[in-house]
Amino acid sequence: MMNYLIELILKLAKVDRRWIFLIIGIVVLIPLIYPLALPIRPGKDSKEVYDFVEGLDDSSKVLLSCEYGPSTKPEIHPMVTSLLHHLFSLDRGHKVYVVCLWPDGQFMAEEALEEVAEKRFGLTYGEDYVMLGFRPGNEAVVKGIVSDLRKLYTIDAKGTKIEDIPMMKGINRFEDFDFLFSGSAGYPGTTEWVQFAADPTSVPMSTGTTSIQVNEMMPYVLGGQIKGILAGMPGAAEYEELIGVKGIGTSGMDAQSVAHFVIVLFIFLGNLGYFIERKRSKKHQGS
Repeated sequence: MMNYLIELILKLAKVDRRWIFLIIGIVVLIPLIYPLALPIRPGKDSKEVYDFVEGLDDSSKVLLSCEYGPSTKPEIHPMVTSLLHHLFSLDRGHKVYVVCLWPDGQFMAEEALEEVAEKRFGLTYGEDYVMLGFRPGNEAVVKGIVSDLRKLYTIDAKGTKIEDIPMMKGINRFEDFDFLFSGSAGYPGTTEWVQFAADPTSVPMSTGTTSIQVNEMMPYVLGGQIKGILAGMPGAAEYEELIGVKGIGTSGMDAQSVAHFVIVLFIFLGNLGYFIERKRSKKHQGS
């Protein structure tokens, strides 16, 4: 039995790398199609975002800014859809206003709104949510929203005049919002919102960023300028766990966890096979 096990380990240690790539591809694909629901423990920063949204007053006006594209969609998009689901599921009359500092962000935001606001909750455009869309200018757009939103946005993304949209009544500048959430993959994004909007006006904000940006954002979180942070795909999965709706973030973490396990397993088998062969070689040399 032991000899059979050793021979099996040696065979697995020498398996063609193309088979390894295929196996990893399969184990990544399966959790994406059929989530394994591996346990997720929400961290302090994710819970702070959740608690702040829970504590918003009824009929709060929430500004959602989308600064990401297809390349960072797996990390940021689950955060945006989860936040929308959380806001609308509370059934407390929250209004969501969406702006985009990236041109790709508008397509991402439209997809999220269609999935959550339209299909899942059947909400009314212009009364429950509005897509103001993309405007070029980077941080100048942030400054424009702070000083005079209506000068920057005369029409929404559908071409409707701002004054004809019911939920735009009383919205003239950034300080008219109660909360900001920035789904950010880089520049312009969270940093610009902190520096030119949230800090000068004291309007509270939270953010969700790619994993690589987290260290850059943590000083703002620790300083209280940002109320919590959703950090990459783990943060997205933690927020899905908090709101009780499993989505892309959860299945993505399942796939990542299983893939890491398989990679470590093959590394272990490769090293184990190497040491067995070396031991055998020494025995042959000794005899």
